[in-house]
Amino acid sequence: MANLEILVSELPTLIQSLKLTIGDSNQIMEQIILINNAQEQLRNIKKLIAQEFKFENIKGSAIATLPRIGTVATLFIPSVGLVDPAIAEKFGNSKTKISLTELQSKIDIWIEWGYFLQAIAADILSDLQLANQLNSDINHLSLRAQSQGIAENLKINLDFGNSNILQRQIQTISNFQNELLQLRKKLNYIFNTIKNSHSLLNILLGVSAFYGKSGFTLEWLDDDHELIISSEGKFQELTDILNDYDFFQGQIATLIIQGDTLREQAEQALKKIEQESSKEAIISQHVVIVPKFSTQTIVRSALIIASSLLIVGFGGWKIKEQNLSLTQEASAIANFKSAQKLGMEAASLVQKPPHPLKAWQQAQNKWHQAIDLLDSIPNETSIYDRAKEKLAYYQINYKSISQRVLIEKKALTNLELAQNLAMEANLFVQNPPHPLLVWQQAQDKWQQAINLLEAIPENTSVSPQAKEILPIYKTNYAAIRQIIQN
Repeated sequence: MANLEILVSELPTLIQSLKLTIGDSNQIMEQIILINNAQEQLRNIKKLIAQEFKFENIKGSAIATLPRIGTVATLFIPSVGLVDPAIAEKFGNSKTKISLTELQSKIDIWIEWGYFLQAIAADILSDLQLANQLNSDINHLSLRAQSQGIAENLKINLDFGNSNILQRQIQTISNFQNELLQLRKKLNYIFNTIKNSHSLLNILLGVSAFYGKSGFTLEWLDDDHELIISSEGKFQELTDILNDYDFFQGQIATLIIQGDTLREQAEQALKKIEQESSKEAIISQHVVIVPKFSTQTIVRSALIIASSLLIVGFGGWKIKEQNLSLTQEASAIANFKSAQKLGMEAASLVQKPPHPLKAWQQAQNKWHQAIDLLDSIPNETSIYDRAKEKLAYYQINYKSISQRVLIEKKALTNLELAQNLAMEANLFVQNPPHPLLVWQQAQDKWQQAINLLEAIPENTSVSPQAKEILPIYKTNYAAIRQIIQN
C-alpha cells in the first residue's frame, strides 16, 4: 500500500507529460518517448491496484488522491502551479479522496489519451508535406502578434512640413495596408480550415497557422469531446479560435480604416506643400513685359481679327463642346472632393472603438455615398486616375465597416435574445413547487442565454453589459441545476 501511495502522489507530474506540442516536428519523437514512459508508470499503478484488490480488507476503502486544497484547481504540485479549469477534468473530480476502482478507471482514460496522442504524432511524422508546413509556421508570428505589431507601427506622427518624409510615410502606410489585406486572407484560411475540415490533421494545420511561433499543445479531450489546446500558458477549446474570428475581423477592419485615414491626411498635406511650392515658383519667375506696337503690328492684328470673325460660325460648336468639357471637369473635381470629405467623416466616426451599431451604420452610409461619387467620375476627366485609386481603398473600407455592422448587429441580437430567455426562465419557476420538467425547461433557457452572452465578441459595444449579467445568469443556472439534482 505504501508503494501505491507514493506513486499516486506523483500522478500530477506524470499526467502533465500526457500532452503533445505541435510545432517543430523534429521534437515529436522525444515527446512520444515521454508519453510512453508515462503510460508505463500508469500501468504499474494499475498492477499495484490489482494486487491491493486481492486483500478483502482493502475493498471499498479510499486513499488520498492528487495533492489538493479542497478544489480541483490545485491538482498540480506547488512547483508547477494551478490547474486551469479548462483541463481540470483531466486530473479528476473535485473530491478529496478517490476509491481504487475510480482511480483504476481514470488510469485507463489517461492511457487511452496517450495512445491518441501517439497516433497523431505518427500521422504527422509519416506526412512529409504536413511536417514541413508545421515547421514553416513556427517561423512566422502568430496572427494575434501580427495584428498587434501592425497596430503599433500605424502609430505614425505625420511630418506635415516635409514633402520627402511625407512621401516615405505614405509608402509605409500603403505597405502596412497590404500586410493587413494579407492578414485578412490568412484569417479566412484559418477559419475555413478549422470549421470545414473533417480531418484532424488539416484542422491542426489551421491551428498551427493561427499560433505561428507561439506553437500549441494538445492537452485533453473534455467530457464533451472538445479538444483542449494551450499556447503561451493560455488554455482554449478549439471552438474558441472560431469564436475569435469576429474579433480579429473587426480589429483588422479598424486598422485598415486607420491606415486609410492616415494616408488621406498625408496626401492632403503633401498636396498643400506642392501647391505652395508651385505658387512660389510662379512668383519668382514672373516678369512684366511692356509690348511695343508699330503700324505693321497693328495691321497684322487687324487681319488676324478679321480672319477670326470669318471662321467663328464654323467653330461655334467647338466652343460649346469645350464649355461642356469644362463643366464635366468641374463636376468631377467637386465629386472627388465631396467623396474625400465623406471618407474622412466616416473614418472619424469609428476611431477608438467600440461604438454602438448606429455609429457603424452612419460610417457605412458615408463610405457608400463616397463610393457612388467616385464611381460617377468620367474617365475623360483629369481626376479619373486618382478617383479610381481612391475608389479601391474606399471599397475595402466599406466592406470592412459592413462586416463590423453585421458583428454589432449579431452581438445586439444575442444580448436581446439572452435577456428574453432569462425572463422566460424566471417566469417558469415562479411560485414553486414545480414538476421536474419545468425546472429542466428553465435550466435549458438559462443555458441558451449563457451561450448567447459568451458568443458576444469583446470589441462590441454591448460586451460590457453582457459581461455584467453573465455571472448572474450562471448563478441562476447553477441554482436550478442543484434543485434538479436534489
